[in-house]
Amino acid sequence: MRSMAAKEAKNHFGELLDTARREPVTIERNGRPVAVVLSIEDFKRFEEIEDAVWGERALEADKDGYAGIEEGEKLLKEFLGAKT
Repeated sequence: MRSMAAKEAKNHFGELLDTARREPVTIERNGRPVAVVLSIEDFKRFEEIEDAVWGERALEADKDGYAGIEEGEKLLKEFLGAKT
């Protein structure tokens, strides 16, 4: 993965976009990584993976017997000291 200083990314934005289409680019400020620029295809792939992970977690919660919306709201209100 390539890295660029924030100032370099600003001054060479077109180059940053071209590079990000090929590989993710870490943007650094004061030598610390603060952001990653990546292609739209990579971003969509990450979103699909995240959706799949959360879908699996939801299925596991359903199998394990999770608290539903109404019970969750009741517990939250009790936790916050509100009347149900």
